[in-house]
Amino acid sequence: MQHILGHDRAIDVLQGALQAGRVHHAWVLHGPAGVGKRTTAEALAAILLDPDAARNLSGLIEADPEGRTARLIAAGTHPDLHVITRSLASYVTDSRTRRGKQTNIPAEVVREFIVEPATRSGHNSASRASKVFIVDEAELLNETAQNILLKTLEEPPPGTVLILVTANEDELLPTIRSRCQRVAFGPLDDAAMAAWIKSAGLDVNAARRRWLVQFAQGSPGLATQAIEHGLFDWYLALEPMIRTIESGGYPAEMGTTMAKLIDAHAVARQKANPNASKESGNREAADFVFVLLAREIHAAMTLAIAAGDDVEPHLAAFDLIHDAERQLDSHLNLSQVLENLVIQWSNLFDPAAA
Repeated sequence: MQHILGHDRAIDVLQGALQAGRVHHAWVLHGPAGVGKRTTAEALAAILLDPDAARNLSGLIEADPEGRTARLIAAGTHPDLHVITRSLASYVTDSRTRRGKQTNIPAEVVREFIVEPATRSGHNSASRASKVFIVDEAELLNETAQNILLKTLEEPPPGTVLILVTANEDELLPTIRSRCQRVAFGPLDDAAMAAWIKSAGLDVNAARRRWLVQFAQGSPGLATQAIEHGLFDWYLALEPMIRTIESGGYPAEMGTTMAKLIDAHAVARQKANPNASKESGNREAADFVFVLLAREIHAAMTLAIAAGDDVEPHLAAFDLIHDAERQLDSHLNLSQVLENLVIQWSNLFDPAAA
């Protein structure tokens, strides 16, 4: 865990449990997306599964970085580490679930990839756990899936540890949360982000680096996605249109531009992963667009505050972003949602519309 940046308090909680020899059978690692929760979960899993895990020179309990356990986990082939994601819905026995849209983690995934393997768990005295399950994006577990998981939480097989990783723990049932040890994560501060960018060896120029830090806002995961998906180029395409809105104009091509960026991303994603649905790709890309717009609105509002200008239009623009997200959740037409967003956002800054 020594390599995990910016989460000293969370690491202290986990290390305290490890060093006291009282590791709870269920954990919830919660906080913003992309800040290192899953990385921490995997590091904890390595310690729990490695019979050679021991204190390092800093006094932290760590898995042997050159050992068999670490190598298997890095390769994604450790037989006793089960990482649960919504993509597993494509591999369940039930054909109807396999054909369904992968918008959540259904009950069949929990039954086949957690409950059934957990029943085969046996305590291995050489390590701290015999099986570890990491549920990534645990907020996507539907209610039926959570109730099935609850039975395992209430009566965990010996040696089984479950780690729920979530960016929205309020989506977890209170009965789930009450049976887990909760560990909070927050955004990385500027110093930690600078250290992460350096350690990641990112090949970006100064302009992209400045934008990346502003866009990611303490989330290495979001920064990584921005690089992988070329979101700086999205910013270059949309930034002049955003400035047009803020100066009181209406960029008629903005809605179409956003729709094209989203569609291209979804098509590329589906080509790379044929099991992924076009709808989920559209929503992922739309979320990227909304984050990009929100960051620009926040930057403009910060300047308005410094200048003593009215911030109400910027606050109202944030509300429009949230409205657009809810409309997509209700399965309204993407292009219409985006076009409506641009029109209403432009009206906020158009003196003639006041």
